[in-house]
Amino acid sequence: MNDSDVSKQIDQMVRFIHQEAEEKANEISVSAQEEFNIEKLQLLEAEKKKIKQEYERKEKQVEIRKKIEYSMQLNASRIKVLQAQDEVVNSMKNATAKELLTVSNHHYIDFTHHDHAYRNLIKDLIIQSLLRLKEPSVLLRCREHDLHLVKDVLESSAEEYAEKANVDAPEIIVDENVFLPPAPSNDNIHEPHCSGGVVLASRDGKIVFENTLDARLDVLFRSKLPEIRKQLFGQVAA
Repeated sequence: MNDSDVSKQIDQMVRFIHQEAEEKANEISVSAQEEFNIEKLQLLEAEKKKIKQEYERKEKQVEIRKKIEYSMQLNASRIKVLQAQDEVVNSMKNATAKELLTVSNHHYIDFTHHDHAYRNLIKDLIIQSLLRLKEPSVLLRCREHDLHLVKDVLESSAEEYAEKANVDAPEIIVDENVFLPPAPSNDNIHEPHCSGGVVLASRDGKIVFENTLDARLDVLFRSKLPEIRKQLFGQVAA
């Protein structure tokens, strides 16, 4: 084999090696591109998943905040409604309390049919108090304003109680040193007041029965409050 043949063979081998190298390089490039695309897709999907999870988390937070805000506004509205209802009920109670004064204060001016009604009411309140206490001796307090009416009905009240309870007439001691507060007025609106009635206690002071018109009104409103609310507002507020 001469030099020319050797040179040709070498060139042929070089071309073969070069072709092999190019094919291998192309194969590596294609494989790398495929791996890159796969990796890029995986990263893209991972980021999409992350973004979706973050969006869902924030969406849930927004929904929770909306629910909390709605609940707060609903509770605030309910409180306002209840406050408005309470104002109406209290206004009605105050109006009723003023009506009580028309019953208990007329006799101070002149003797009318109101005086007979209040006189009889005082008597009934004393008898009721005696029946509640069932004591042989009691202390009675009233407004100074009502003292003469109380004295007028004291004996008949004791006798009627004794007949009802089938006991001896009790001793009723009227406290003329300490009186119940006077009727409410614009001048003493925040001071203790009493619209009328009596307070009876056992002699040792352990049992006290407050039978004033104000106390009766409070008891009535407490017991009838659900019914009052239903009549005024159509349903009992929760």
